[in-house]
Amino acid sequence: MKIRLLLLVFTFISFSTFSQINSNKIWFAKEYSKEIALYNSKQFLFKNILGSSPEVVQFEILPLAAASSGELTTLLYKCDSKKKEGLILGFYGNYWNDAGVLHQGYAFKNLEKDKAIEFLNKIQQAIDNNNKFLKSDADNNNIYFQYDDLDVLIWSSAVTYTIRVFWKEFDSTWEKTAFERSKRRFEKKTK
Repeated sequence: MKIRLLLLVFTFISFSTFSQINSNKIWFAKEYSKEIALYNSKQFLFKNILGSSPEVVQFEILPLAAASSGELTTLLYKCDSKKKEGLILGFYGNYWNDAGVLHQGYAFKNLEKDKAIEFLNKIQQAIDNNNKFLKSDADNNNIYFQYDDLDVLIWSSAVTYTIRVFWKEFDSTWEKTAFERSKRRFEKKTK
């Protein structure tokens, strides 16, 4: 019996030691997603938004904030020579394909500057305009809306609110702190 218990403890320790993201430390997921989002979004940006070029093109890309869950990371981009700037939403996590198989993956959604401002403001206005309703029955009262091909669901708890963003196969949680940090940093960097 002692050997089985010791084996079980050893197995648990080895799995938690070698895992990429320690679920007991939420900030690991956050930092992991920011690093991976920055790395992967560079290719997405120059291939899908700026376009390939035989000329040398300078651009900036800056991670703004990552959700504690690691499911959503926001990045600001700017390319003066192409006159393009905006917000990239990096989605990470598990999703089901059409065959019902669970996969881990990531994808990026581009919002050019004006659309990004409109999207962030729409979320903030929805929260502000429905604050009383949301807080009157925390966790039970919800609001939702669609923006472009993104569906947004919002609810509050006693002290905060939570945003879920649905896009394609992704269902990502965006907590209040990460949303506000993304909005504030985006507005500051794009002025």
